[in-house]
Amino acid sequence: MIFSVATSSVLYPKLHHHHLSDFNRNRASTSVKMINSENHKNPRKCECFDLYDQLVPYKKAWSWQKSIVNEKKALIDRNQDCPDTVILLQHPPVYTMGTGSSEDYLNFDVKDAPFDVYRTERGGEVTYHGPGQLVMYPIINLRNHKMDLHWYLRKLEEVVIRVLYSAFSIKASRLDGLTGVWVGNQKVAAIGIRVSKWMTYHGLALNVTTDLTPFDSIVPCGIRNRGVGSVKGLIKDGEDVNRDMSYTKLDDLKLLDVAHESLLKEFSEVFQLQIEKQTVFKLES
Repeated sequence: MIFSVATSSVLYPKLHHHHLSDFNRNRASTSVKMINSENHKNPRKCECFDLYDQLVPYKKAWSWQKSIVNEKKALIDRNQDCPDTVILLQHPPVYTMGTGSSEDYLNFDVKDAPFDVYRTERGGEVTYHGPGQLVMYPIINLRNHKMDLHWYLRKLEEVVIRVLYSAFSIKASRLDGLTGVWVGNQKVAAIGIRVSKWMTYHGLALNVTTDLTPFDSIVPCGIRNRGVGSVKGLIKDGEDVNRDMSYTKLDDLKLLDVAHESLLKEFSEVFQLQIEKQTVFKLES
């Protein structure tokens, strides 16, 4: 069954999250000011809800995004300034479709789907989200950046390309006519966005340690002649990767830590934003 969801009226809902691990892990940094202030003078602030090591149900994250967008649009209508926002998280297994997605790209009956399927208002075809995949939802006002959707998509791709190279020495690229980030014939990051009154939401998904098996049940992004890859898989295969680097010995949790820290850093640099981490309280469901 394909689901849709109503918009929540709460700006920052108190979510109940499922921890990926019950023990503390060392992280590369706890700094909230990721941007290099020497390169960018007076950067705009971006509030960051960093839930990267938690599984947040897709329906809750979707409603959360839309409520933030509505609050920001209300501020703009009142000629009030509002900071940009970025959310980082992972999802439990789920398939999502864009506004005009075709069910022809589903290799199963939607009434008997292996996971929940949500049709959303983003662009693009069907994709899969699951543990080990870092999802970034930027909710930014393009009036303060550049009012150009193609520019925005290329910047999201640039963030991922920089992450893969700076954190893992993986040489990724764009492909003409296709949105996303590729290493050879494998798509490692999918991008699907929605923009309302120049306010962005939805975003990008980077396969870090993702189990890629669920992608076999769909035609990812509607592209039949290419595959899907992950950082972990690329490192294991050794192609397009510097095998002498220490990250080749990292376990799954550490790979996620490294990718997460780099994702925030490169996002702040590409969009010239000062990242300021916020707190989200939990609410038992």
